[in-house]
Formats: sequence, structure tokens, C-alpha cells
Amino acid sequence: MKPHKKLRKVGRNTPCPCGRGKKYKRCCMP
Repeated sequence: MKPHKKLRKVGRNTPCPCGRGKKYKRCCMP
């Protein structure tokens, strides 16, 4: 898994851009 930069604004319920397949809010959201 590569650390991702703020590529674009990611919605809380969209799939996380890190590629794990989880929703962003349950994955990499600070």
C-alpha cells in the first residue's frame, strides 16, 4: 500500500483511494 496524497477531495462514503476497498471514513480518513 502506497501512502496517497490529497489527489482530490474524497467523500467520506466513497471507496478509499488507497485501494483496500473500504470506505474512506473507515480506512484512511484522519
